[in-house]
Amino acid sequence: QVQFVESGGGLVQPGGSLRLSCAATGIIFSIYDISWYRQAPGKQREQVARISSSGSTNYADSVKGRFTISRDNAKSVMYLQMNRLKPEDTAVYLCNAAYRGTAHWGQGTQVTVSS
Repeated sequence: QVQFVESGGGLVQPGGSLRLSCAATGIIFSIYDISWYRQAPGKQREQVARISSSGSTNYADSVKGRFTISRDNAKSVMYLQMNRLKPEDTAVYLCNAAYRGTAHWGQGTQVTVSS
């Protein structure tokens, strides 16, 4: 059974940091391209960062230089390190794994940036 379990969200002040984790089971993790998305109330879901199975990364312009995506294939875990957080980063963050047209999603974790 495929399952993704996210953790690490919460409330943080502007300028602070959070590290999100997403642990996957039931898939051959290393062959998947993985991404973090976010969805704020009233807004479309946005891809924040992506790391391919070969390790190449891409970031949305809004987070470039502040967020870092990484993966540990041995543990089947993906991470999103978020630094210098801004109020506009407030959203539900979801992990995603995709391979040849098949996609799996985590349940989402809330990140709130507020003073």
